[in-house]
Amino acid sequence: MASVRFAGKTIRLPGSKPLRIALGIAFVVFGCVGFLPILGFWMVPVGLLILSADSPTVRRFNRRMTVRVMRWWRRIRNKDAATA
Repeated sequence: MASVRFAGKTIRLPGSKPLRIALGIAFVVFGCVGFLPILGFWMVPVGLLILSADSPTVRRFNRRMTVRVMRWWRRIRNKDAATA
């Protein structure tokens, strides 16, 4: 069974590769119409996370974005701690 790690937790994904790819693409596509009531922009990163289980290109993109966001977050947190 495929799984991805996010925020220190392991999330299990469907075992079928075509199903995972279809699910990931669906999340990304429906996330692009996030202005609708139930669908939201939160679906885009979730779809990319699902796709990263099978696509090396998406996996590299996710890793780069994670590193950038964590560096930014630590820098912001350190600034706040220094001024307090």
